[in-house]
Amino acid sequence: MENLAKLRPLFLFVSGLMGLSGVALAAAASHGGDTQFLGNASTMCLAHAPVLLALYLGHATFRTATLSALALGLGTILFAGDLVSRHYLGDRLFPFAAPAGGSLMMLGWLLVAAGAFLGRRA
Repeated sequence: MENLAKLRPLFLFVSGLMGLSGVALAAAASHGGDTQFLGNASTMCLAHAPVLLALYLGHATFRTATLSALALGLGTILFAGDLVSRHYLGDRLFPFAAPAGGSLMMLGWLLVAAGAFLGRRA
């Protein structure tokens, strides 16, 4: 877990980029008329950006914060990236990118829930 703690600044950076991407994707969906791919990618980014920020801030007392942020961040990038790729490139990012991203996001939320049973950091 010590090595994962070195990734914490990256989570703050990704949170900001994810929020920016969510707003940009919402605008693109709104002006381009594609709410299926771009709208869903926007929703995932905007839903998970504040969570990454909260996990970054809660690291000191929340045992699973770093691992949760890693899973949620990577999962959201894969899931949203696949949807954006389908819209702009007409094909997937790579086979099973969206399901892998969705699975990582679910794992991240499970890790958040597990944090309730692991107690607080000293």
